Amino acid sequence: MLDVAILGAGELGGSIAYVLAHRDLVQSITLIDDKGQVAAGKALDITQVSPISGFATKVSAATDVSRAVGAAILVIADRAGGGEWTGDAGVQLLRQLSTSATRSIVICAGASQHSLVDRGVRELRYAHTRLFGSAPEALSAAVRALVALETNGSPRDVALTVLGLPPSQTVIPWEDATIAGIGATRVLDEPTRRRLAARVAPLWPPGPYALATAAVEAIAAATGRSRRTISAFVAPGQAEQPRVRTVALPVRLSGEGIEHVAHPPLSANASVALDNAMNL
Repeated sequence: MLDVAILGAGELGGSIAYVLAHRDLVQSITLIDDKGQVAAGKALDITQVSPISGFATKVSAATDVSRAVGAAILVIADRAGGGEWTGDAGVQLLRQLSTSATRSIVICAGASQHSLVDRGVRELRYAHTRLFGSAPEALSAAVRALVALETNGSPRDVALTVLGLPPSQTVIPWEDATIAGIGATRVLDEPTRRRLAARVAPLWPPGPYALATAAVEAIAAATGRSRRTISAFVAPGQAEQPRVRTVALPVRLSGEGIEHVAHPPLSANASVALDNAMNL
């Protein structure tokens, strides 16, 4: 089993540690934050509930980013009392990690970290397969819930993903979506699909627990404990960088990071919308 380091012990970071520990997917979790007492308190809370919930994941806290060295997966979350790691501060954090954790997978879990993924690949030369954002999967889950409500069914019966750049340039590939094994375009008529699509933008940003669950789904896939395809913020490869921006796309993950980027079939309108979201 692998070790995971979570950078930031804010509401999102604490939620990721809680959900990940309860899933028993990894050997240890280290919560790293300048406010060591906050991180230590959350680590202690999770540890104390382990005998009741029956998980064995070790959870600890630290204040020094160097404690992330050796972790197979690094999760960029939010600072205690300081919000998500973004902007120049987030880039500086990635720069620190790039020199000490060169083989780690880096997952940006925050809803506002799209540009952090983009800058990490473009400016810091991270491999685009090893640095990505998991927040779009939380939006996918919310859309599945909306569709389930519309059909009076269960979200488990809904298979769809989201593409593009939330919230304003979100694309739903209805042609590839299914509801209880039946094509979504056969179950939902065009006016209904348009009405559902119009309700997607207000769902962004997802809440901390939804973002945490999405990040843990990404970790499960990267560690081989899940075979799910998830929606993630994916930066362009070096050959594409001059003309393509970071957007949400469906990906398959492995221990090396992004193994495959899927390109579902799209209608003409959806294809144009995705091109508009991708092209610089």
